[in-house]
Amino acid sequence: MNRFTRIPFLILIVSIIFSCSRRKDTFLSRNWHAVTTEYNTLYNGSLALQQGREELNQNYADNYWDILPVERMQIDQNITLPDSIRNQNFGRAEEKAVKAIQRHSMLIDGKERNPQIDEAYLLLGKARYFDQRFVPALEAFNYILHKYPASDNINYAQIWREKTNMRLENERLAIKNLKRIINNYNLEEQDLADANATLAQAYINLEHQDSAIAPLQTAAEYTKKNEEKGRYYFILGQLHNFLDQPEQANIAFDEVIDLNRRSPRIYMINAQVQKVRNFDYDSGDIQELRELLTDLEEDRENRPFLDKIYFQIGEYYNRLDSTDLAIEYYNKSLRSPRSDAYLKSINYEILANINFDNREYREASLYFDSTLATMSPQLREFRTIKKKRNNLEDIIQYEEIAEKNDSILRIANLSEEEQIAYFTTYTTDLKATYTEEVLAGRNDLALSQNTFGPAVPMAGNTSGPVSNFYFYNESLVNNGAREFLRTWGRRELSDNWRWGDNNISAGTEQVQNDFLEIDIATDPRFDAMSYVSQIPDDPYILDSLTRERDFAYYQLGIIYNEKYGEFDLASARLEVLLENLPEERLVLPAKYNLYKAYQASDRFQEMEIMKEDILQNHPDSRYAAYIENPQSLAENGNSPDAAYDDIYRKFEAEEYAEVIAETTALATQYTGDEIVPKLELLKAMAIGRLHGLADYKKALNQLALTYPQTEEGKKAQDIYNRTIPQLESLTFAEENEQSSFKLLYAFGVNEEEEMFKLKEKIDQALVDLNYDQLSVSIDVYDPDINFVAVHGLKRRETSLGFAELLQINKDYRVEREPVVISNENYRIVQIQKNLEAYLDRFNE
Repeated sequence: MNRFTRIPFLILIVSIIFSCSRRKDTFLSRNWHAVTTEYNTLYNGSLALQQGREELNQNYADNYWDILPVERMQIDQNITLPDSIRNQNFGRAEEKAVKAIQRHSMLIDGKERNPQIDEAYLLLGKARYFDQRFVPALEAFNYILHKYPASDNINYAQIWREKTNMRLENERLAIKNLKRIINNYNLEEQDLADANATLAQAYINLEHQDSAIAPLQTAAEYTKKNEEKGRYYFILGQLHNFLDQPEQANIAFDEVIDLNRRSPRIYMINAQVQKVRNFDYDSGDIQELRELLTDLEEDRENRPFLDKIYFQIGEYYNRLDSTDLAIEYYNKSLRSPRSDAYLKSINYEILANINFDNREYREASLYFDSTLATMSPQLREFRTIKKKRNNLEDIIQYEEIAEKNDSILRIANLSEEEQIAYFTTYTTDLKATYTEEVLAGRNDLALSQNTFGPAVPMAGNTSGPVSNFYFYNESLVNNGAREFLRTWGRRELSDNWRWGDNNISAGTEQVQNDFLEIDIATDPRFDAMSYVSQIPDDPYILDSLTRERDFAYYQLGIIYNEKYGEFDLASARLEVLLENLPEERLVLPAKYNLYKAYQASDRFQEMEIMKEDILQNHPDSRYAAYIENPQSLAENGNSPDAAYDDIYRKFEAEEYAEVIAETTALATQYTGDEIVPKLELLKAMAIGRLHGLADYKKALNQLALTYPQTEEGKKAQDIYNRTIPQLESLTFAEENEQSSFKLLYAFGVNEEEEMFKLKEKIDQALVDLNYDQLSVSIDVYDPDINFVAVHGLKRRETSLGFAELLQINKDYRVEREPVVISNENYRIVQIQKNLEAYLDRFNE
């Protein structure tokens, strides 16, 4: 191109550019900006929006055990800064939309000439919506409705506005507007589907599930997207199940299944699972159901969903009482690599309940622990399971105590010859077992760590909380160590131990060498007399074991009876307790709770026998009164709660000695009642006020050990761990800069009359001498000493001056010498009961 032809070309280009000004309403200008907007900025913005939505779908995990949301979007509860964004793709989409508006809007004479700008605002609103900035998104959609009423996207924008209103929890407004849109506008099929789907979600949010069915059915029929169709029909089935309409639910699930590969397979698999869950085992074809489950299990395409299939097969066998097969499949579901957390928690809970029903309480507690570890604490079931797990602590603890102490007492009651014969048999079997273990390549960890043998526990450590930590469980540790040695042999503690020179055969050889170093003839583990020598024969120890065992049986009877409704178990434990002739305080409560267990399990003959026993042998007891008239306790005001309230009023009145005596008596009277831990805590507090910190600490420790699973026991343990060390560390403060003091006049318990006379005299002095800022009270110090205390004095000198005034004034003549003490130090004296130490330091 020569110079003469280049100049006209450049002039033409410049003319075109100037003719495309946003301020000129020309054909060329309108179309140039429209094409640039659509195929440049909006195209790139739409791609970014689509990428962001795909990312949302990938990161969102549906919970198919609850009603699915219509739209896959996880709401982030975290608050973000005004200028920040959650997803870069949505930020880019918003940026492109803004760029299109700023560079290509042709707002001339109040009218937009670029037909693509409404698309830009729609993209802007969507980007903000998916970035969960719903208020700005609402502004963008409202702008379209107000500024572009003739837009082709007006209906679409209205639907998105109501989706945004719903996200802002304005469901009722969204429902009102969506009904108007559906009824008054001629919507395209996809718009009609979107509007009805949003309407259904709004009803679900308001928990009007029955109202959500019709619009969701319409949405499923009119949507052109098979993914949405599968999701809508699946949710429709869930809604019918929620409303207890299994037949209609199965029709909806069949629609999902018929879509097959046209919608995500996850919907089809869960629809199959839901249909199986709706199966009627009373009238349905069980063989056909089993074939369906087998086909689902064997289909290679279903491998990613085996966790759900295995779980449903487990449910099938569980329903048919084939418990072993059910357990096998529940465990298969747990081992599936893609098993979701909620399904894991369900599997763990079912296995826990199976073990609980089989009375395998330790295993049940471990499964409950796993359930809680995988379940969201926000779920309603979490608290129920946690409470059930905590209650199992008591069962495990008391069952172990009962079994252990029964075993010890049974052997202790044998003659010496019988004891020797028993342990001779045990050690003979132990030698044979140990020899087989070593020859098989295992080590001496195969030996029982229990010096009394597997059936006879050690006499010590019979109480305390049960730990679930692996290394606190000897059986698990021994089994683990044995399995490790069998697989790997002996290994040095070093890096890359798996690739060392040692091998399994070398490990086995070393174990056999270790075995050769053990002299079975002299090792005490193989000597029957080493066991016999450890059997307790001290009457005090045996009596302690007996009382501990009896109390464990009593507690088990109460727990099974009242917390779990296991009335046969409760009856069995209480019957054993009464056969053992326990101490008197347990007899009557045990009989009464046995009477209730018989009544609850419809064992009316035994119930009548126990009733007559209580009425004849304990006619004046509260239990007899309750049997004859269940309302009698409440009518007479003799209920445990009423008794507690009376004692608490005495505690507030500082009658600590009476509180201690009465709580002790009532704790015996109400043995097994829920009020007992409350009484014990009140007693501990009274002991602390009367006897001081050391005795308070002992009382709290006893309460925490005796009732570890009650609120009072936990509170006592917390005080013991946190508060007591702080109180023990308190030291006297220097009083030079203190601004609050007291006068203390000490009186012995036999000087009560003189104490009250002095209080009246000082009260009168305060009135006569206009000391309105002072007050006087009687404070308990310990069982032997009370104080008449004058409060409100500002300085030590003022306190001494007021005491001297009382001594020399002829109207009062107080001859008793007071103790001057600051408020802060008085608190320490009352807590630690160390008045003598205070006097030695400050009144030398």
